[in-house]
Amino acid sequence: MEPLLFPGNPSFWYETLRSFGHIAYGGADFGEVVTTCERIIPGDYDSWHDAWLATADSVAGKGRAALEGGHRVSARDAFLRASNYYRSAEFFLHGDPADPRIRHAYDASVACFREAAALFTPAVEPVEIPYEGTVLPGYLYRADDSGTARPTVVMFNGFDGTVEEMHFFGAAAAAERGHTVLAFDGPGQPGTRHRQGLGFRPDWEKVVGPVIDHAVTRPEVDPSRVALLGASMGGLLAPRAAAFDDRVAALVCLDGVYDLGDIATAGIPLPRAEAERRLRADHDPELDAMLAEAMAGSPMLRWAVEHGMFALNVTTPRAFGAAYLDYHLRDGVAEKISCPTLVCAGADDGFFRGQPEQLYEHLTCPRTLLGFTAGQGADAHCQSGAQRLAFARVYDWLDDALTRRAPALRAAP
Repeated sequence: MEPLLFPGNPSFWYETLRSFGHIAYGGADFGEVVTTCERIIPGDYDSWHDAWLATADSVAGKGRAALEGGHRVSARDAFLRASNYYRSAEFFLHGDPADPRIRHAYDASVACFREAAALFTPAVEPVEIPYEGTVLPGYLYRADDSGTARPTVVMFNGFDGTVEEMHFFGAAAAAERGHTVLAFDGPGQPGTRHRQGLGFRPDWEKVVGPVIDHAVTRPEVDPSRVALLGASMGGLLAPRAAAFDDRVAALVCLDGVYDLGDIATAGIPLPRAEAERRLRADHDPELDAMLAEAMAGSPMLRWAVEHGMFALNVTTPRAFGAAYLDYHLRDGVAEKISCPTLVCAGADDGFFRGQPEQLYEHLTCPRTLLGFTAGQGADAHCQSGAQRLAFARVYDWLDDALTRRAPALRAAP
């Protein structure tokens, strides 16, 4: 899809498209997004923050006024949009983790989402999942108040998204189809990174295991029909977990990722083995300078490295690249997955192009590669901008998989 706004700045355009996509499940309104973007100076992170914060404050204020007036649906809708706008406001600020604007906007995003969550019927329940001496924040969605055990989707976001954003990236769509949903933030994701200082870890089965342990204690969860869905970088973390946990009855990779080492070494003009060696070296000022120059010349790379340093809890661009090398499904990991697996692939994914196909080729389980195209308006990363289309296809597949009717095929776009 050609940029409608911010031509020449793929980072700003994709984040705008992300909010356009969230319109489908109540996370934005078209006019609010457009008028906000009109106030932004392209490429200026401070301008981006200020414009989105102003919109978020305005919409949150409307939500509070509606709630005080007894207008619960209007309040819920406003709080949902404000939550997403606050999330967007702090998105590009992680180059300075001490910037107080980050926590202000993040905390406001969570607060607004929880205001909205309480106004759904049934209410979306905030949960705390025990994990290695602390807790993972999350939300439980019920299809109704009967307490009936139902097919369940355990889901999480990726490199930069929040558990609150998963409402728009799969939770609402699953709940309206009658599934129970347990969404959570793992280590390195915003809920734990901001509040407990936890960075990402590659052995994600150690994260998902405690989450499924918690899920199967809930009466709304059918333990024999627990699916796992990971969005963005979650498209690598979810299959990693499924490879080592046979309680996962079906797996959705939105989109699929096989080896982040490919991403870490792609811009280094050296054979991969040499690039890896130099990324892991104790001291390499020449490579440090090369990375700094590349970041200065690419807004997308600058954001990815700055956020990656924040999310993985490292202090230099080279240390981020070195840490990223550990995130992969090589060495037979993908081949360990036994449950039916859906691998989604956007034809113009600006982050992980080619990765879904790599993952698909290494799977030995019942597998489906589901392509999305520009003609569908769904070719972007995680099908942003086409959520209704994408989740219709994803959950139709999942419904079949959880009744053991999933075909093993390469799906036409």
